[in-house]
Amino acid sequence: MEAVVASVVAVIGTLLGSGITHFFQSRAAGRSEQFARAERLRQERIDAYCAYAGALLDYRRVLVHRWFVLHEEGRCDEDSPELREEVYKTRYTAQEAMFRAQMVTDDAEILERSEQVMSATTELHWARDQEALTALRTTTRQGIRDFIAATARHVR
Repeated sequence: MEAVVASVVAVIGTLLGSGITHFFQSRAAGRSEQFARAERLRQERIDAYCAYAGALLDYRRVLVHRWFVLHEEGRCDEDSPELREEVYKTRYTAQEAMFRAQMVTDDAEILERSEQVMSATTELHWARDQEALTALRTTTRQGIRDFIAATARHVR
């Protein structure tokens, strides 16, 4: 009889130990998976935000260049279809990067800033004089910096 009781206790102990081990291993695996998912999202956000800032800088550069071509004496003949095509391509690239950045965020401030800085950058195209262009260049430079500062807080 003692052998049977010892066997039952051994089986129950083994089952209990196995159950507890399974419980803790599944919790650890869940935490590990959650951490990996959060880290992948963080990296995707960093990539998207950096790509958007870079695309904005490029779009801004092309708009400023075209403004000078159109408004400086003797350079109007440089406004070629290729330059206009470059403006369109960089705007498209910036918009695509903005959409990507907006898709990976759940922060309303970042969504708003991404729209504002794109709008301000596009305004460079319609600057009426050198003073307006300079003011818009300052505004867009600061807007891009503010966007980066807001996103940096979001990915830490």
